[in-house]
Amino acid sequence: MSLVIEDLEITLDGQLLLALPRCELAAGEVVTVMGPSGSGKSTLLAWLSGALDPAFHARGRVLLDGRDVSLLPPARRRIGLLFQDDLLFPHLSVAENLAFGLPADVRGRAARMARIAAALEEAELAGFGSRDPATLSGGQRARVALLRTLLAEPRALLLDEPFGKLDVALRERMRGFVFETVRKLCVPVLLVTHDPADASAAGGCVLELMQGKLVGAG
Repeated sequence: MSLVIEDLEITLDGQLLLALPRCELAAGEVVTVMGPSGSGKSTLLAWLSGALDPAFHARGRVLLDGRDVSLLPPARRRIGLLFQDDLLFPHLSVAENLAFGLPADVRGRAARMARIAAALEEAELAGFGSRDPATLSGGQRARVALLRTLLAEPRALLLDEPFGKLDVALRERMRGFVFETVRKLCVPVLLVTHDPADASAAGGCVLELMQGKLVGAG
């Protein structure tokens, strides 16, 4: 799997907000995007996921495994998005939350529950399926949110400040869990963060944005 951004330009009312030349993410690679507020990071994620407001005008292409998905709706792009907030459904159990991530081709209650149980065990949360999300710790909730995203079998993953609300010790453990998991699945990942420690833990290329323009890459 690969994710490629080609010659992206996003404008609003004729004003250039974001310009990004070709950027390619290989399978299992984590590329970090950094920059101050207003530098275009959120705009980039919105465009990649298909959620860019129609008021914006975008030029350029996003390719997944060589396929142009730029004009597809979000549900058909198969690009997962993980936010700072876990966004678990409070009225559903952990297993019911995870069931929302399962592809439609996983049919039958037994098959779906087996897939969920295997994911929970992989995340060291075996037996947590019946739990109320409100009874989970911050780290447990974060792992469930990641599992729900990955169960949808995304072909690329966008991480929007995913560790920002965790305490220092928990943040370090979650970084390890997230990056190890996505590399094992060979999913290309774009990480947006303000924290240099996140970029260091990711270990990949770092793109620096300033007022919508790429000012550094390393």
